[in-house]
Amino acid sequence: MAAQDYYKVLGVSEGAKPEEIKKAYRRLAKQYHPDANPNNPQAADKFKQISEAHSVLSDADKRKKYDQMRKLGAFDARRPPSGAGRAGSQGGGAGGGPESFDFGEFGGMGLGDIFSSIFGGRGKREERRGEAVEVALEVPFRTAVLGGKVPVTVPITDTCGTCGGNGAAPGASVTTCSECHGRGAISFGQGGFAVNRPCPQCRGRGKVPSSPCPACGGAGEVRTERAMNITVPPGSDGGTRIRIKGQGEPGRAGTPPGDLLVSLQVQPDRFFTRDGLDLLCEVPVNLAQALLGTQVRVRTVDGKKVLLKLPPGTQPGRKLRIKGMGVPKGGQRGDQIVTVRVDLPEQLTPEQEALVRQLADAAGLKH
Repeated sequence: MAAQDYYKVLGVSEGAKPEEIKKAYRRLAKQYHPDANPNNPQAADKFKQISEAHSVLSDADKRKKYDQMRKLGAFDARRPPSGAGRAGSQGGGAGGGPESFDFGEFGGMGLGDIFSSIFGGRGKREERRGEAVEVALEVPFRTAVLGGKVPVTVPITDTCGTCGGNGAAPGASVTTCSECHGRGAISFGQGGFAVNRPCPQCRGRGKVPSSPCPACGGAGEVRTERAMNITVPPGSDGGTRIRIKGQGEPGRAGTPPGDLLVSLQVQPDRFFTRDGLDLLCEVPVNLAQALLGTQVRVRTVDGKKVLLKLPPGTQPGRKLRIKGMGVPKGGQRGDQIVTVRVDLPEQLTPEQEALVRQLADAAGLKH
């Protein structure tokens, strides 16, 4: 399977700004999220591609490396660059051959999140890991403020239980791949570089079965879902990203799994809004309470109620502060800011109108 262009996956230009990439990801993630497309494996695969593309293009360092590799033609499956070698070709050395770098699973097997260390010296590579998985998670407002656990279902690729990951049907014979001669990778060159990437014929295994596994179609992997609880730290904002080590795609050939990246989306609250570490709310009182003063019970995000005293002559829009009942974060906690809303009756009875006129006359108010 040829690699797909990250920019095309998100539908953005090569020069797209970070906010454009973020906006495109959110729109597509909402459209193709598995929860919105149950029983649709194509949508799940599309969501995975979108998440992987965003994981790379939203990271300045990864995007820079990706763009450099892209210019070398590492992700263009339509034609190999000039001077492309076949499986088993080796570059480098004093003979003036191409310098060899390994792009690992970031290359021809599809969309990957893990880079080899391709610019750190001749032949240097990092340990390949499984791909990162990114999911969007809606979090209740109160949980985002105070912290807590939220269940999430993560679409994941797992080893096929029927073939054990070798892609062969039960009883099928397995032979050495004729494309890569058992190496599991092919290489091609351009300029002074030779680029290695997993062989598309054997999917990097170096072996080809005579009959593919009926359960996974020869891929050696199946799409499944993993249920888990995500710990949301106190004071989390919308857009906060949580990295969970080792909960991404499994690695190949015994290498470590990738990470799970959880992007939080905070649900709105009917009573509270947030301003930094402060929580804002509004409480209604009637005209008599505003004029004469009163006490009102105000709900806090902790679930407790605080008795708040309103002095006589409280004006509409007056703000009162409840210390230390805002958002906790980093050893600090903001305040709760209460705005007073004075509700006036839309209509008065004749008796009520007469009383208001008497009050206005006594106070010297025009009417």
